[in-house]
Amino acid sequence: MSQTHIWLRAETKPQEQRTALTPKGAKALIEAGFKVSVEQGPQNIFNIEQYRAMGCEIVAQGSWPQAPKSAFILGLKELPEDSFPLVHKHIYFAHAYKDQAGANDILSRFKQGEGALYDLEFLVDENQRRIAAFGYWAGFAGAALGVWAWANKQLGKTALPPVSSFPDQEKLLNEVSALLAQCANKPNVMVIGAKGRSGSGALGLAKALQLKTIEWDMEETAVGGPFEQVNDADVLVNCVLVNQDLPPFVTLSSLDSAERNLSVICDVSCDPYGDYNPIRIYDHCTTFNNPTIEVLSPPNSLHLIAIDHLPSLLPKESSEDYGQQLVPYLASLHDLSLPVWQKALDIYHQKTTNL
Repeated sequence: MSQTHIWLRAETKPQEQRTALTPKGAKALIEAGFKVSVEQGPQNIFNIEQYRAMGCEIVAQGSWPQAPKSAFILGLKELPEDSFPLVHKHIYFAHAYKDQAGANDILSRFKQGEGALYDLEFLVDENQRRIAAFGYWAGFAGAALGVWAWANKQLGKTALPPVSSFPDQEKLLNEVSALLAQCANKPNVMVIGAKGRSGSGALGLAKALQLKTIEWDMEETAVGGPFEQVNDADVLVNCVLVNQDLPPFVTLSSLDSAERNLSVICDVSCDPYGDYNPIRIYDHCTTFNNPTIEVLSPPNSLHLIAIDHLPSLLPKESSEDYGQQLVPYLASLHDLSLPVWQKALDIYHQKTTNL
């Protein structure tokens, strides 16, 4: 049997410092008999020498198109925009299965090149639960930014200045705690999707800052929105992963109330380009450089945060957590008939059949 080859490509999305494979994870795969190639790149939170020390082959940034055809190309976020056919088997978050902008273009490239996509979002176990997710840290970071923006507004500051990654969660908590200490009171934080991975992260942040929470999940949202109750919270963190159309949780009309306390929404789920977004009050993602959108103007302004790579705020911890979940499954890539891989491939074929 030939050696299974995993090629970790360098991320190109601005400020994306996370990785799908840490040096520790690479070492585990090499010890299991895999070949691991790692592209050089300035964004990875881990130094390239850490990978070299684990026995990885170090290759040039962006060289994955020239990788052996049998190699699995592993990444996190979107591929750089281009038009050449994709001949490899790719593992990453393609964001191409929910009618997002550009979805047909990327799927057509796979079909033309006879490659394959094993989308990380659709790698599931026998209970249809994702085998690996950044959800906890997305919720944690999203709630932190939401509370940070709320505090800034209370203090008469810009809702959120440009932000960048923190070396660890303690530094992030210290930053937000220092702002809250200057405020006359603390915010009530409402989390929709409180029982999920992202929701647990948002609640973890609130607990760390000793904030009061309002916790909603499927039972509370079953009646269908929009929900006037969200106006009673100070910060709303939406953590619901939606795979079907449903009434929106909020609308501009439901939010346009003089009695509204709600000052900041963080849409952790962040899917403004799809048809299933329950927070239908914005049409583009925000970024670390421009973190907020002013959805409603003063005197009772409402700001929204919709950053689609929130765990990058804490890239080291989120990558380590994700890697611990993913590596045991990567170690089974030599057998693509296993359900986790076969299901992902079936979804890919379903989405590309009619292209």
